[in-house]
Amino acid sequence: MKKFLLTAIAVMISAAAFAQESSSSSVVRRRSADDRNASKSTSGVTQRMQSHFEDTPVSDSELQWMRVIYRELDLMKDSNSALYYPDEPIDGQENLFRIILGRMAANELGAYEYLDGREMFTDAYKVNMRDVLDRFHILYTDAKGSTERNPRFVIEEADVPASEILSYYVIERWEFDKRQNRMRTRIEAICPVLHRSGDFGGEAVKYPMFWVKYDDLRPYLTTQNIFINDDNNLASCTYDDFFQMGLYNGDIYKTRNMRNRSLMQMHQDPDELAHARDSIQKRLDSFEEKLWVPSLEELAARREAAEKADMASADTAAAESPTGESIDNASATPTVRSARSKRGQTKSSSASKNKPAKVKKAKAPKASSSSAVRSVRNRRR
Repeated sequence: MKKFLLTAIAVMISAAAFAQESSSSSVVRRRSADDRNASKSTSGVTQRMQSHFEDTPVSDSELQWMRVIYRELDLMKDSNSALYYPDEPIDGQENLFRIILGRMAANELGAYEYLDGREMFTDAYKVNMRDVLDRFHILYTDAKGSTERNPRFVIEEADVPASEILSYYVIERWEFDKRQNRMRTRIEAICPVLHRSGDFGGEAVKYPMFWVKYDDLRPYLTTQNIFINDDNNLASCTYDDFFQMGLYNGDIYKTRNMRNRSLMQMHQDPDELAHARDSIQKRLDSFEEKLWVPSLEELAARREAAEKADMASADTAAAESPTGESIDNASATPTVRSARSKRGQTKSSSASKNKPAKVKKAKAPKASSSSAVRSVRNRRR
């Protein structure tokens, strides 16, 4: 009996020790897997970090209103120069196109075909990186360990055409989420545009290269600090902050429509084109304001602003009048009345001219004050 109890106790101790050993080994294995995931990306972007920046997709049923806007960002403008400079890598800083091309060459970022308004961000429309490099005459070599399933390329810094990327196309989604009751602007994709002249010079031709989804590119943009102006020499802003805060300035060249036509195709005249762009931007800016009922303070402020505008217009009219006097409604009213009275007088005078003159009856001679006055009735009697 004693031997049986000792044997049972020994079996229980060995089972507990085995369970503790297996749990500790599993913990070690999980840690080693996390370490592998952390050291997998050479750019410092881990899977956990990438999942942090991925927004939860919003279905169309949760949206009350949505509009897709296409903009063109001219990098020669001061507001967009942060995306172009430095055109050469300096102290570890790279411009936007070098980041995009470098991640694509390392097979860490996918791109999609430019379809001119019919963009499809699916696997069927993914571009082949080798074909892109050959199409735009970018020199490259195969990286060490590159395979057909995992192609990687090495591009020298001098062969990157960063100085020829003078503009970007950006797809914006203006959405009103009825679940959260808020309006937001979300960037869907970015397309670098290559400006390249021919062999004989002349005006540069624009070549849209490919579309990159902003959600896929965003983790790499958060690791790069940039300068946004010359007044502050501290690179305290990232590329992601630059886009999320809307610090860029771009002209609207297209809105999503059934005919897939750009604004230039619908408005041939330059003045009409500028007016169409301004009207679209004003409707976008004022859409959120029209959704809510204004408060009493806002109504009072609007009324005060309208009164000030009326006073300013009256002062302007008084300054432009030759006598320097303003004409108000009170002074204009008597003038209208006098004109009507004059017309009435002219009508009565003309009517009196047409009527025959009345024959005046002879008046009876007045009796003297001393004689007695008898009535006519008594005389007849």
